[in-house]
Amino acid sequence: MVSKTPRKPANSSEKPVAAKAAKPDGTAPVQPGNVTLLSGGNPQIAKGYGDAPVQAYIAAMPGWKSDVGRRLDALIERTVPDVYKAVKWNSPLYGLEGDGWFLGIHVFTKYVKVAFFRGSSLNPIPPGQSKQKDVRYLDIREDDQLDEEQFADWVRQASQLPDERM
Repeated sequence: MVSKTPRKPANSSEKPVAAKAAKPDGTAPVQPGNVTLLSGGNPQIAKGYGDAPVQAYIAAMPGWKSDVGRRLDALIERTVPDVYKAVKWNSPLYGLEGDGWFLGIHVFTKYVKVAFFRGSSLNPIPPGQSKQKDVRYLDIREDDQLDEEQFADWVRQASQLPDERM
């Protein structure tokens, strides 16, 4: 489901074109102060490929969560420089062309959830269990100290796993 292959826009020979985040009706660019926050404070950002909708999502994350989002995004980019980004299902997704999405971020009331879509294959396995056998989570709360080295290692491992879709 979530591990669908990142797709390039038809007019692109490299990475997806950075899409301008827009209202769901496509009328105007989304400004962080004008974004609707869904349950738990998750920003409602229009679906789009590229860095722009992901940055709009991160900017709209409420309070301390926006700082966490910026930090995670920077760590992911540093670890996987050719990462593709998109916002789908009101969550930033990170993947590689032809290999699907390997990671997603979602905002909840008291924490930011990082989903490793093939997390059960990571070493060590991230702590949060899922109803889906392959998915593992890392929940980051306001006062948590993120182990950046461990997070980057999980990102590196996740980005190198083969796509196991049927």
